[in-house]
Amino acid sequence: MKKSAIINIILKCFGAIPRKLRIGFFTGMFRLFYYLSPRQRLITIHNLRRAFPEKKTTEIKAIAKGVYRTLGIVTSEFFDIPTLTKENISDLVNDIEGLENLEKALGKNKGILLFGAHFGNWELSVIAISLLLKPLIVIYRPLDSSILDDLVMKVRSSTGNTPIRKDRAMRQMLRSIKKNEILGILLDQNVAWQEGVFVDFFGRPACTNNGLALLALHTEAPVIPGYILRLKNGKYRMVIKEEMQVVRTGDEDEDILINTQNFTRVIEDIIRQQPDQWLWIHQRWKTKPWQVSNTA
Repeated sequence: MKKSAIINIILKCFGAIPRKLRIGFFTGMFRLFYYLSPRQRLITIHNLRRAFPEKKTTEIKAIAKGVYRTLGIVTSEFFDIPTLTKENISDLVNDIEGLENLEKALGKNKGILLFGAHFGNWELSVIAISLLLKPLIVIYRPLDSSILDDLVMKVRSSTGNTPIRKDRAMRQMLRSIKKNEILGILLDQNVAWQEGVFVDFFGRPACTNNGLALLALHTEAPVIPGYILRLKNGKYRMVIKEEMQVVRTGDEDEDILINTQNFTRVIEDIIRQQPDQWLWIHQRWKTKPWQVSNTA
């Protein structure tokens, strides 16, 4: 059987399951994973303890379980995406704040650098923008499984978005900016020391991709933060914040550091609103500053 046929069967089968049942199934599976995978659970709890030293153990564990629940919800809602349209997107996203900030930035005809984090339902956020405004160019890291990677790419592009592999992105991103496209970039993952700079994130040095700062400094594209927050009723509120000021002192290395720190601070503020909706399971602080020193 061809890979494309397998992908279509997977999408059709899971998409046919009512959303509530699907959410129950996947949140149950991730709850089991919380207990059956001690290594990932300990990473999550360790990260939370370091980020929130003032919180009690019971609070930390409650947030950790919420993280796994969020992953279950994001996975289950992933199969709704191919059926979303401009007319029915309000079934999931019923509150949108700041869409005019993107419209205003597009009016400058210089492209947009839209950044965010793996927060709320990050997959849904770019889908909503593509339906309500215009499709995006989305930077992504390929998955190890070719079938899963093709499945994710098909869903992400189902509303017109164009996914671009991270390792081939820079030239295409520059071309897209010249065409006044919106680039969607998630800036909250660990990178190797060669790919980023260390900035403060929840009180710890976190190696952060410097690509967004480089693009911001070498183009005049507006830099805008955005995120999507899951509400108590199960629907989402999407927030597009105002354009950020890019610091330009003439010292490129210093400017990259300052701007990356400013972008990261915005992400931290977003996560602090609802910490159980961020990806604490990820080893965000894996790369250490001493690794740079050892290569000098």
